[in-house]
Amino acid sequence: MAGGIPEKYSDILEKKSFAHLATLMPDGAPQSTPVWCDYDGAHVLVNSARGRQKDKNMKRNSKVALSLLDPEDPYRYLEIRGEIVEITEEGAEEHIDKMAKKYLGVDRYPYRSQGEVRVLYKIRPEHTTSMG
Repeated sequence: MAGGIPEKYSDILEKKSFAHLATLMPDGAPQSTPVWCDYDGAHVLVNSARGRQKDKNMKRNSKVALSLLDPEDPYRYLEIRGEIVEITEEGAEEHIDKMAKKYLGVDRYPYRSQGEVRVLYKIRPEHTTSMG
């Protein structure tokens, strides 16, 4: 399906579903990382720390893919291919705390490192596939 998230599958993004984020290394090899994610109705939101491999990859190449399994039915899934339309540090600290509440049930992200700078990536869905 082209563009957007099908309404029938948008609930997967609301659940504690871990997304596997695929990016490309400088040599074109794929790199995949499990991530927390969020959906604002138009963009899939991913949060990371500056300097991590996925951060470097997404800054170099804005094309990404994510796959998510429904945690209540692993035979129901959503795959999203899209493009990063914004990379910002603005609001990233608040967003990682929101994700900590969703995924860990705590008010503040507990794994911050000294000097860590959080980065928020807004991904525009361009193509989805789904099942279940």
